[in-house]
Order: sequence, then structure tokens, then C-alpha cells
Amino acid sequence: MSEEGGTDADLFATGDIFRRRELLRVGHVPDRDRIVGRDDELQSVGQALGPATDGGPPSNVVIYGKTGTGKSLVARHVTQRASRIAAGNDVTFSHVYVDCSDADTETRVAREITTQLAATTEGAPDIPQQGIGANEYYRYLWDLLESRDTCIVLLDEIDILRDDDVLMQLSRAEETGKTDCYLGVISISNKIEFRDRLSERIDSSLQDEDIIFQPYDASQLRNILENRRDAFKEGVLADGVIPKVAALAAREHGDARKAINILQKAGELAERENDDRVTEAHVERGQQKAEVQRFQELVSGSTPHVKHLLRALATLTEERQADAFATGEIYEEYRSTAASGGSDPLGQDRVYRLLKEQSFLGVTESRHTGGGKSEGSYLEHQLMRETDVVLQALGDE
Repeated sequence: MSEEGGTDADLFATGDIFRRRELLRVGHVPDRDRIVGRDDELQSVGQALGPATDGGPPSNVVIYGKTGTGKSLVARHVTQRASRIAAGNDVTFSHVYVDCSDADTETRVAREITTQLAATTEGAPDIPQQGIGANEYYRYLWDLLESRDTCIVLLDEIDILRDDDVLMQLSRAEETGKTDCYLGVISISNKIEFRDRLSERIDSSLQDEDIIFQPYDASQLRNILENRRDAFKEGVLADGVIPKVAALAAREHGDARKAINILQKAGELAERENDDRVTEAHVERGQQKAEVQRFQELVSGSTPHVKHLLRALATLTEERQADAFATGEIYEEYRSTAASGGSDPLGQDRVYRLLKEQSFLGVTESRHTGGGKSEGSYLEHQLMRETDVVLQALGDE
């Protein structure tokens, strides 16, 4: 019995909404029969890794597509299946997954790869988590690969990586005699122009295969959600819930991740309010909550000045009922916002660079526009999220 008189069962009660919550988790890798509308993509990735299941060299792969089109899901699913098949063929097959939004430098990527491999290697040394550079991590890595026939490295969100040297090291490891292990790289990018950023020498050394993932349509999104229905207890979802979530996500460029997240948030709202069913009203509120949470995650590691800048752009958008603003207009509002927040404003050139960075990350969009004979051409910026989502997310920080 607790001090307030309630039982532990009351304190940790979870209601009667969910049955298998893990099916709605973003990082969950489902069984093959739950992967919808990606048969060709599964086949393409499988063919690239096929030789490795028999002890041969895999092909390098670059996967492109918008967020929520199943890129990471397919790559991780196929890699896990390849590992199981390789084990049946007595092939020592390892795979590691690195999210470059967390490990965004060569040193961090090398450390993450090495740490994951060491965790699955008997008698492996402890890998230092700080105090050494990328070259030292590579030395650990080549030693760890000696006991393996094949290793697949999945680099997710690779367009966020600050430098490309790690791609050169991994793609040329066999050629330069660093390891006899067949080392394959699956690069996953939200930006089709990712290859254009690579130097000619890295592009040549990768010799990779490109696979493009198209957005899901409403019918595919509905099937994806139907295949997650058993995350909920039987009879809990109202009839219109899944069609409504699918329609909302289809409107958002076919993002399955958003669709699943909206469905999860709707269920959580029903649970917290002690409702016995998830309704379309929960979906509408769940969508807002999911958008705010995603934006908070996107800016959580940003500097205070980035947050002042985004708050300033959102305020301008609301007050003037317009979408896009010139750099100078945003800067004046930013100066006021920063001062109100107790910060000394940065210079206009620095703010301009911050706007370019946010455009690269997809938070804002920047474009050149003609202002007429008297004004000439200048750069305009606009938010890629609704202002209420931005302001609510920044206000809850």
C-alpha cells in the first residue's frame, strides 16, 4: 500500500488499450509479413547482401528516400535475415547500425562501430569512449574484424555526417590491406543529392548500387497500420481511426513513421484519459502531440540562438500571416527575441549561416526570390512546420 492509500497496482496501471506496444516503437524491426509495399526494395537489398551469406563480398548500397519511407526498416530487416542465413552456412557475419544524427563525425562513427563489434566479440578489449582519435579506433576495428568473414555497416542519416573520410576507410579497407574481412557499407540518406556531395575519389571507391524508396500512398499506409492493429487490444480501435491516420500521413508525403507515431499517441491519450476506445478525436489530438514531440527531438540539441531564431521566424509567420521572410526581417525579430531571452544577439552573418544550416536539416526552406527592380534578388526563408507546433515545442523546452 502506498503512503496515499493506493496500491502499487493502481500506481502502475496501464489501462485496457495496448496489447503489444513494441509494434508501435520507431526502432522496432518487424517480421517480413508486416513490411508493406517494399517487395522490390527488399529484393534489391537482399541481392546486394546475398554473396555475403555464402562467404563472398557484399555490394555497397546507397538508399535514398524521404523520411518514413521504410529505408532503415528494410535495411535492418534484410541485414538481420542475412546474418541468420550466413550462420546456417558457417559464415561469420556481423552487422552494426550507426545513426549519424547521433554520431556525426568520423571519430564518433568509428567509435560506435568498434564498440558494437567489441560487445559481440569474446575476449575483446575495452574500447575507450574518449581520449583517442579516429585512427586509434580504426586499429581496434581492424583487429576485431580478423575473426569475421563479413561485416555490414549501416550508416543511417548519412547526409548529416560532417566529413566523408569514414566512407573512404571502410570502402577501401580490403584494398589497402587493413583487413581480409569483406566489409560492406549500406548508406541511408534522406537527400537524393547526397552523392553529389561526395568527392570523386570516395564516389569511385564505393562502387555502390543506388536504391530509391518512393513515399507510401494512402492504401499502403493503411495496410501498414492494419498490420500493427494487434498492438492494441481487440475491439479498442474505432472503425475510422486507421483510415483517418492513413489519410493524415498520406497528406504528409507518405511518411509511415509519422503514421505509426500518430496512432501510438492517439492510443496513449485514450489510455491516460481512461477511455475504453481510441477514436478519431484522439487521432486529431495525437497528431498535434506527435508533431510537437518530433520537433522537440529535432531541436533538442540546438543552441539557444537556433531556438531564438526559430521562435522569431514562427512569431513573424503568425503575426504577419505570411509564409516567407527575408534574412534582414528575420534578423530584426531574432534580435528582439534573443534580448528578451537574456542573450546577446549574434551578428547578421552568423544568423544567415544558422538559417542555411536549418534549411539543410529540413527545419526551414530557403529560396532566392526577385524583389523587383528596386530591391533585386534576395533570399527568403520559411518554416517547414506549422507555427503552433514550433512555438509549443520551443515553449515546452
